Amino acid sequence: MDYCKKLSIIESVFKMYEKTNNLLKIARECNTAVIAFICMDYVMARSVVYAAEKTNTPAIIMLYPEHVSVQHTTGLFNYATMVKELANEVSVPIGLHADHDYTYEAVKRSVDAGFESIMIDGSMYSLEENIAITKKIVSKVHGVGVFVEGEIGHIGLAETSDNYKEDLYTKPEAAKKFCDETGVDALAISIGNAHGEYKSIPRLDIERLKKIHEITDVPLVLHGGSGIPDDQLLVAFANGINKFNLGTEFLKKYYSAIEDYIQYSKNDSNPVKVIEMPQYVQSKLQTYLEGRLRTLCRF
Repeated sequence: MDYCKKLSIIESVFKMYEKTNNLLKIARECNTAVIAFICMDYVMARSVVYAAEKTNTPAIIMLYPEHVSVQHTTGLFNYATMVKELANEVSVPIGLHADHDYTYEAVKRSVDAGFESIMIDGSMYSLEENIAITKKIVSKVHGVGVFVEGEIGHIGLAETSDNYKEDLYTKPEAAKKFCDETGVDALAISIGNAHGEYKSIPRLDIERLKKIHEITDVPLVLHGGSGIPDDQLLVAFANGINKFNLGTEFLKKYYSAIEDYIQYSKNDSNPVKVIEMPQYVQSKLQTYLEGRLRTLCRF
C-alpha cells in the first residue's frame, strides 16, 4: 500500500493526460478505484481538490456536458482552465474528465477546450455501431494524447429500476470484443448500477464483473455510484472497478449545504452576506468528500 501511495504522489509531476491515464493504472495495481466527482461549478471542484489534498488521495474532476449546454453553470473552456489552475495549487494528482459525450462533434469540443480525458457513450446503439463510433473517436483523439472511456451495456436510470433489468447488463464476451476492436483506455459497464437515486438498495452482479475483468485488459468504470452500499463498492473495486463516478449524492450534499447556510445566516443583516456562502458551503462539502475518499480509496 505504501508503494501505491508513493506512486500516486509521483503523478503530480506529470501532465494532465498522464495523470488520468496513470491514475487508473495505479488504481488497478492497488485493487482500488479513483473517484470521479461530477462538479458543476468552482465551489464543487475546489471542494474536491482540497479534500483530495487533505487526504493525500488522487481524484478526478468530471463535467457532465449538460451543465454547460442546459443548466449553464459553467463554460467548457473556462471549466477546463479552472480545474487545471486548482490542480496546480495542490501536490496530489487531479484528473480532468468530460463525461457522456455522444458524438464526434461533442468530443471535439471537449478536446479543443482542454479536456485530456473524455467519454464517448454509444451504448444506445447496437454493438457493431457502438464499436464503429468509439473506434473513430479513439483513432482521432489518441493522436493528441486524449484518454478515451467507452461504454457497453446500458447504464440506465435508477428511477425506472433499470438496475434490475439484466438484459441491459454488460455481456463479458461483448466487452472483450469491444475493447479489442476499439482500443479504448477504459470501459464503463452495467452490472446492476444506474444513474440517479435508487428506489431500493441495488445489488451489484460481482460474478459478472469478475468475468469481464478476467477477459478484458482495461480499467473498468462504475457509473451510478450514489446509493450503492460501501461494502459492495469495496468488493467491486477489488475486482476490476478502477474509476467510480459520483454525482447525485454529491449534488444533494451541495444543495443541503446551501440550505444550511441560509438557515445559519438568516438573522445576519449584512446585505451582501451571499459572498460568504461559497466558503461555508465548501467547508461542509469538504468534510463529506474527505470521508468518501478515506472510506473508499485504498491507495
